[in-house]
Amino acid sequence: MDMKRVVVGLSGGVDSSVAAYLLKEQGYEVIGLFMKNWHDDSVTISDECPWLEDSNDAMIVANKLGIPFQTVDLSEEYKERIVDYMFREYERGRTPNPDVLCNREIKFDVFLKIALDLGANFVATGHYCRKDTVTKDDKTIHRLLAGKDPNKDQSYFLCQLSQEQLAKTLFPVGELLKPEVRQIAKEQGLVTADKRDSQGLCFIGKVRLPDFLQQQLKPKEGVIVEVPENSPVFNGQSATDENKLLTESKKFVYTPQDGKVVGKHQGAHFFTKGQRKGLAVGGTKDPLFIIETDVDNNIIYTGQGKNHPGLYRKGLFVKQDEIHWVREDLKLNEGETMEVQARIRYRQPLDQATLHQTDNGLYVLFANPQSAITEGQFVAWYNDEELLGSGVIS
Repeated sequence: MDMKRVVVGLSGGVDSSVAAYLLKEQGYEVIGLFMKNWHDDSVTISDECPWLEDSNDAMIVANKLGIPFQTVDLSEEYKERIVDYMFREYERGRTPNPDVLCNREIKFDVFLKIALDLGANFVATGHYCRKDTVTKDDKTIHRLLAGKDPNKDQSYFLCQLSQEQLAKTLFPVGELLKPEVRQIAKEQGLVTADKRDSQGLCFIGKVRLPDFLQQQLKPKEGVIVEVPENSPVFNGQSATDENKLLTESKKFVYTPQDGKVVGKHQGAHFFTKGQRKGLAVGGTKDPLFIIETDVDNNIIYTGQGKNHPGLYRKGLFVKQDEIHWVREDLKLNEGETMEVQARIRYRQPLDQATLHQTDNGLYVLFANPQSAITEGQFVAWYNDEELLGSGVIS
């Protein structure tokens, strides 16, 4: 190999440290780059400044490996593409996934462009996923595969990447298990060997989400309504074939008359479906779960217990312009279906599902009812260990 240049996103964690080490061992010319992302001290839970500590660790690792290192400040792009987007989504009563966006918009877009400007052939990260390349009809196709470590597979977070982005990306730790990564770091005397995995949002560390959101979204008192599990709302209409997709994917619609007021809250836009904590309502036999938030009328609907029928649906819908195929060659045409495995959140076991492409979007129908299907989150679909595509749940 003629010394291909790789820019590694050194985050100050063990995974990216080992990624840099492995690439150097494989003969690449490696450059370490730390991304300083948007940071706001007013909403972080602890006094420590995570990005300073992380950039320092990244610099120590680069030093140890004998590779050039620099910090790039991406705060502005972060605020614009991730933070502002989050505020907008919460305001609409949707729950965004900043980690998926951060990969699509920052690490594999803004950061990738910086790397290419530095004359790099590739960027690399410490993600637990794999990539391979196949040829089909004389075309090169990059496949995004789950990481070898089933407990750490992070392919879901990369579900919005394109063929162009994958072509320029390497995932050096994807073939390893986490304990193996830590072992390599120990053997190489890397300062990050025993460092705990980072928690919290991809750009601001551990935060109190309501505090973060309250900077732009004002508190507004509303009521919490508890809907009993035997409510007529859940009887629904029987689904004929034509409206089966519609019926199975439709949200339950509640009115205050469907239950009783059991408490107050400070703004429906601070809460999300499936949430249990933060309601401050006591005295129920089973814990209350949020089954719906109505931001227009500022009402939170809840149900008792994690098996409440209001939490479950078999189907979901993705609008046409929010469907994304990693494998563009497998894209469905109107009227076509595809059997896949799918998940609606990170670390959720894959479940059998069928994709139905219609003229206005994509229906995803699961074999089993799914708990807390949440608008704004991503559904990702797979064929065995290959991630084929994803979409924003509508």
